[in-house]
Amino acid sequence: MKIATFNINGIKARMPRLVEWLEETQPDVACLQELKSSDETMPTAEIEAAGYGMLYHGQKGFNGVAILARGTEPVEIQRGLAGEAEDEQSRYLEADVHGIRVASIYLPNGNPQPGPKFDYKLRWMKRLRERARALLAAEIPTILTGDYNVIPHDDDVWDPRAMANDALMQPDSRDAYFRMLGDGWTDAIRSRHPAGGVWTFWDYQAGGWQRDHGFRIDHLLLSPALADRLVDAGVDKDHRGREKASDHAPTWAVLR
Repeated sequence: MKIATFNINGIKARMPRLVEWLEETQPDVACLQELKSSDETMPTAEIEAAGYGMLYHGQKGFNGVAILARGTEPVEIQRGLAGEAEDEQSRYLEADVHGIRVASIYLPNGNPQPGPKFDYKLRWMKRLRERARALLAAEIPTILTGDYNVIPHDDDVWDPRAMANDALMQPDSRDAYFRMLGDGWTDAIRSRHPAGGVWTFWDYQAGGWQRDHGFRIDHLLLSPALADRLVDAGVDKDHRGREKASDHAPTWAVLR
């Protein structure tokens, strides 16, 4: 079973690249982030034509997450995270697909930091951890996948000094991420590429792609039952170099 995550940076703008990727790589499950479309205007016909059922939690112009399943319809479990009733941002979607629990996550960026956006990021990560711990306690085979907007290690970025003041690399952001791992989650990419040097994002600015100035912020976290089934994990890097591509590359894990 191949499960992938892909921040597509606008589903309408990237639809040709999204369908192209689905047809070429045929993931069994694809979690999307940053749809930038309301539920009412979500383009679903092309996804369905490619052979995928689609569950989505949209927001006009911003955020938005989806779960795609090849040959079936994802069964919704939860949208949004508990703990902050006034939070209306569309950043979390959870479903049962092909016998496992899947969550599509678009974690807040947190810049500029310090400030209210960074405070929101840390609160959101705390709420995510609470949901993740409940899933572990229930012993549900689960994968939490998406754009975490956290660079976990210095070798997950082309130059740590260049990102030192960014919210993605702050000690508090990293600590919140590692607390989740400490609860029992496995970082699929890290487990297969322990030396680092694997990027999932290249900025449009300053020739980021052309100079390979990237970093890793798209993660697939596996519960213990799924970590035991992990065969491989990687990044479809070449898709970042295509015309009118997202600034992220699809990132995936294969399970027995």
